[in-house]
Amino acid sequence: MNALVRYQTALLLRSQRWLAPALLYLAFVAVGVQPGDPVLDSLGYAAAGLLPVGAWLARVCVTQEPAAARECAAAAAGPGRVHLAALATALGATALLGAAGTLYVAAVGDPASADHRVAVPLGSATAAGLLASAVCALLGAAVGALGSRPLLHTRGWSLCLTALAALLALVATPSPARYAVNGLVTGSRTGDVHLAVVPLIAAAALTAAAWAGACALTSRRG
Repeated sequence: MNALVRYQTALLLRSQRWLAPALLYLAFVAVGVQPGDPVLDSLGYAAAGLLPVGAWLARVCVTQEPAAARECAAAAAGPGRVHLAALATALGATALLGAAGTLYVAAVGDPASADHRVAVPLGSATAAGLLASAVCALLGAAVGALGSRPLLHTRGWSLCLTALAALLALVATPSPARYAVNGLVTGSRTGDVHLAVVPLIAAAALTAAAWAGACALTSRRG
């Protein structure tokens, strides 16, 4: 599996298709997070922006390989393993972006509540931001896996449904991403830091199920 992930990572880097989602996320954070803003609010903002970017990167990774190369890799390692490696590569790239965004917010944000009256422990806030980013990265990878092949092959429908699913994953009441982001935003009002441990476990379970279904269908269709 490590060799497959390295192969998919090399493909992603050489294709430069990662540039658009990466630059979009960096611009999103740079524009929306200003030095001196309350750190918890800014961390929630940065985490929320990661979910659609993660879905985009997942679509990029599962569609970047030329058909002939994909058939060769599938014949050598199995189509399910190749698909899983592509999704893992996308998740890793999304996690790196999330870590960079979180560290930037921690560096420029004000470690205080929304009214700047209550001090917020910066270390705990950074940990909470990393957890929320992980939740959103995982759900983005799940959305991307369900919104691309082998489930959806038509580009137009795939893009529309992926965008809609990413939006619902952010705003729907049962969504772990909504709980993680809201935990940061509501905590900012009082200066309390909420670690999104339960949402992280739920997001990991949902992502594992989505990936298992996508990889199984890939193997069945060859």
